[in-house]
Amino acid sequence: MDPFSIALGSALWLGILTSISPCPMATNIAAITYIGQRVDSPRKVIAAGLLYTLGRMITYLVLGILIVASVLSIPELAMFLQQHMNKFLGPILIVVGIFLLDLISFSFPGGGIGSSMQGKVERFGIWGAGFLGLLFALSFCPVSAALFFGSLIPLAVDHQSSIVMPTVYGIGTALPVILFAFVIAVSSRLVGVIFNKLKTIEKWARKITGVVFIGVGIYYTLIYIFGIDVFNW
Repeated sequence: MDPFSIALGSALWLGILTSISPCPMATNIAAITYIGQRVDSPRKVIAAGLLYTLGRMITYLVLGILIVASVLSIPELAMFLQQHMNKFLGPILIVVGIFLLDLISFSFPGGGIGSSMQGKVERFGIWGAGFLGLLFALSFCPVSAALFFGSLIPLAVDHQSSIVMPTVYGIGTALPVILFAFVIAVSSRLVGVIFNKLKTIEKWARKITGVVFIGVGIYYTLIYIFGIDVFNW
């Protein structure tokens, strides 16, 4: 498998992990449940889920284009990153892994978008789901910020992909949301059951990903910073 395909798979997994992390998952459920309670057919609930998904994808895509394209538009900076990105990736992956393992934690001041904003979009009906998706995607928690800014953006810069990587990441964040939209369309009672199962899955997935990130980060650090190839000792 070529490196770009591996990077795309990584971007998709980062998006899924972001979406099932506690803070984003809570906003996802709140938004879809909010819309689900205000429509009168399963088809509209699913449509609301897709609109919410589209809103999140647009936000991540715009952020990715602005950040990655801005970096790559500066020739000196782009050339420097192409030559030294692997040196930066090692320490970055280690730091992100530490956050994923909850070895270091902090909260963003004023993070999140509360119920007052949901009330403001109520008059938009089903179309308000797309607006909520745009807004909730901006309410970064420490874990989601570490995954997006600390993992996806360096990955996109390394592969010079300002559109594809953020789009795939956005699709990853959307998959659990679409699942919940279908669940609500069938039976809202199942939401709590699936949410509890996802909390357990997220806990182990985050810890495994954190260990992998730290391991890969240490390997990159040894190889590209200290010039030590641990497999050829």
